[in-house]
Amino acid sequence: MSTQIQASARDIDGPLLELEDVTTHFKTPRGVVRAVDGVSFSLDRGKALGIVGESGSGKTILSRSIMGLLPPRGTIRGGSIKFEGREIGNLDRKAMRSVWGKEMAMIFQDPMTSLNPVMKIGRQIAEPLQIHLGMTKQNALATAERLLQDVRIPEAKRRLEQYPHEMSGGMRQRVMIAIALACGPTALFADEPTTALDVTVQAQILDLLGEQRRDRNMSLVLVTHDLGVVAGHTDEIAVMYGGKLVEKASTKGLFANMKMPYTEALLNSIPKLEDRSHTRLNAIAGRPPDLVNPPKGCRFAPRCPYAVDKCVNEEPPLIATAEDPNHLYACWYPVGSEGYHEAKVRIAASKHATDALAATSAAGGN
Repeated sequence: MSTQIQASARDIDGPLLELEDVTTHFKTPRGVVRAVDGVSFSLDRGKALGIVGESGSGKTILSRSIMGLLPPRGTIRGGSIKFEGREIGNLDRKAMRSVWGKEMAMIFQDPMTSLNPVMKIGRQIAEPLQIHLGMTKQNALATAERLLQDVRIPEAKRRLEQYPHEMSGGMRQRVMIAIALACGPTALFADEPTTALDVTVQAQILDLLGEQRRDRNMSLVLVTHDLGVVAGHTDEIAVMYGGKLVEKASTKGLFANMKMPYTEALLNSIPKLEDRSHTRLNAIAGRPPDLVNPPKGCRFAPRCPYAVDKCVNEEPPLIATAEDPNHLYACWYPVGSEGYHEAKVRIAASKHATDALAATSAAGGN
């Protein structure tokens, strides 16, 4: 049975997490970096949300903004972050210490750099139990052993006496999950928790997170660059690009009826089992935007194959689809629209002309 130390506030009605026009900017010698630029959404209790985007899209900074894990200097914050109905966006680190561990926790990307290399595993799990829950050392270590059992680490008692370097990558990530779960948080943030792991261990870790979320009635925010990772492990998906939210929908709704060309490009970039060996991957052309000087219109326009002048010059608002008021997207010519199909015809015609010209040149050379 899982070790469930749960907060009494979990039965409160309403969303667990509410973000309204959240901004996180950083002062740099080049100018102000708009890492997160006006993001709004809510997350219900017990639900799993996947935040997806390329490196530099703002997804990790957004999760750290919610957790209050930002540099104290050179950071400009704005908007509202409410957790269980109370404002936490303006709290300093000292005030957030009462929230960390007991109410929200984070699993970081690289367990080897997150775990203390000179501290035994047992002490690293037991320490937050002693600090936040006031447990004695003996009770904390007993709970740590049960937590290791919960995350399916064999010989849990012996592992308490080991150091991080004595464990495999998958084991270390399970220890990170045990530490994050130790004080029974209401919300768990997992920042690329499977990046450094092989595919088989990735699946085990994702299944473990889902199992613990359901057992503990805990909300999960899964941050990743891979749509395939969130497909079977989340209830909702939020797609970020250039510091902005560009699409948000239920997981089923997004895959059945995606609207943002960037979301389509992310999906197309995933290797497919039916592809022949040595098939070239569908990379997204170009580079992410410079967030010191972002594009005037849609931030994806310079890389979007369907972009027209309006996309370049006017920023699209985040609006709902006609079929589902909870499916939001920011695009002037969404996937499936008339403008989208016209653009596809233009692209196909241009490619045909280019191929014909190349064939003619090759024939002339012979």
